[in-house]
Amino acid sequence: MKRRLAALSAVPLMLLLTACGSVQEATQTAANDAASKVATAAKDEVRKQVCAVAQDGLANVQDKASLGKLVDAAATAGLPSDITTPLGQIAASGDQVPAGSVAALKEACAA
Repeated sequence: MKRRLAALSAVPLMLLLTACGSVQEATQTAANDAASKVATAAKDEVRKQVCAVAQDGLANVQDKASLGKLVDAAATAGLPSDITTPLGQIAASGDQVPAGSVAALKEACAA
């Protein structure tokens, strides 16, 4: 009798543990999905800011400074190298912004 009672007692415990595992998995999946959406939104926003300045052309020092502030954000957000490389070259340039880098950035933004 005691063996049967012990066996029957184990069934609810196993069901409870299985349910907890399912809840944990669902929570982890939801958290990963949310993090992915936030990362994608951040990436899209940084790209939007970079490309807005690039598409208008670099008209002044303020435009160059704006792009310079976005170099780290672009790398952190995971923008592709066809954007981050010319962006970094523009930011590192002195008074003469490299025309090739501007053209490459405009081309990358158009793609």
